[in-house]
Amino acid sequence: MDEIKKKIKKIDLRRKAFKKLMKRKRIYRRIEDSLAKRRKAERRFAAYGKVAVSIALIFLSILFFNIISKGYTAFVQTQILLPVTLTAEDLNNDNSQAILIKGLQDLFPDSSSNIRKLLPLLSKSAPESLKKVPADGLNHEVWLQASSPVDMFNKSGLKNKNKLSETQAEWVKDLDQKARVRRVFNTSFFKSGDSRDPERAGILGSLVGSILVIISCMLLAFPLGTMTAIYLEEFAKKNKFTDFIELNINNLAAVPSIIYGLLGLAVYLQFMGVPRSAPLAGGLTLALMALPVIVIATRTSIRAIPQGIRDGAIALGASRLQVTMHHVLPLAMPGIMTGTILSIARVMGETAPLLMIGMMAFIVDVPDSFLSPATAMPVQIYLWSDSAEQGFIEKTSAAIIVLLVLLAAINAVAVYLRKKFEVRW
Repeated sequence: MDEIKKKIKKIDLRRKAFKKLMKRKRIYRRIEDSLAKRRKAERRFAAYGKVAVSIALIFLSILFFNIISKGYTAFVQTQILLPVTLTAEDLNNDNSQAILIKGLQDLFPDSSSNIRKLLPLLSKSAPESLKKVPADGLNHEVWLQASSPVDMFNKSGLKNKNKLSETQAEWVKDLDQKARVRRVFNTSFFKSGDSRDPERAGILGSLVGSILVIISCMLLAFPLGTMTAIYLEEFAKKNKFTDFIELNINNLAAVPSIIYGLLGLAVYLQFMGVPRSAPLAGGLTLALMALPVIVIATRTSIRAIPQGIRDGAIALGASRLQVTMHHVLPLAMPGIMTGTILSIARVMGETAPLLMIGMMAFIVDVPDSFLSPATAMPVQIYLWSDSAEQGFIEKTSAAIIVLLVLLAAINAVAVYLRKKFEVRW
């Protein structure tokens, strides 16, 4: 009986051990199933992220391809080699148009009945190039800028005639066969202002206008925003009034830009009498936009400074102002500069506020002061995109490329300053 009881006891122990083992296996299986579900969810989430990034990159690539494919041709221009004979009498009597027609007739002797179709092959700026030709009565070969229809026809591989007639297209093909047509870098795009003629239009006026606008903007926004942030973080007492100010600063950063344009129109133009379409008016208006961004960036940089630095300076006898100016502000300056540069990048691409204060006028001359009539690059792009001329389509895309390069350079400077002067606590 004892042996039977022992065997039964061993069997019971084995059963209990087996049950524990099975229970553990079920627990392990549940854990493994749970871990498998988590890993599967993580892989699925990572896949969603990759798909989202891929879609964003695809759209970004389409955008860049669309802009670059339409705009890169604007960086070159078409020129025509024309035989010109200039005398002192022609120079005094300003017979440039007759000289150009004669040169074209020398190339096409059979075009006497189509004289009116000859001159449109050249740009309206061609007479200005004749001033460089010696007035000695001898025959000279001069490269003259072609008109926009000829330029677009040449860039399309002599296929898309655009506004050229059949006769004019044949003349251009004939000039191309005689090696009297060439493409050169379009320096006038960077050295001239706006124009009604696409081949003469440039971005210099709008680029200088944007620079003047940014300078006048930062002269107001940077010191005012920095001092506001220093006061709120280092000197102001925490009460309902400062909470109200902080709330409004955060809200101002999200206000639509057109509202700032209306405010600038009412305050700077109508109340203060700042000249309409002047860079000063644009800069003061955009300063309202940049101010909240600079304040928030400056406060964030100041908050990142460890409290121990302030306590150590105070323990050594420094005043509150000395602690701020000699210790906190220098350490926070990299972050402040980064936020300021990013705010410059933001306001440089704004259009709506500038439209509200009248910086959308047709300005040919390059502005020479903060009170001169001017326009900005985003507004110039808007005006060109609204033109029906095909030549302005490539100029619009080319101006966008230049603006994107400038914005990328500004952001690169911000990243460089942050990496170079960043202090990790």
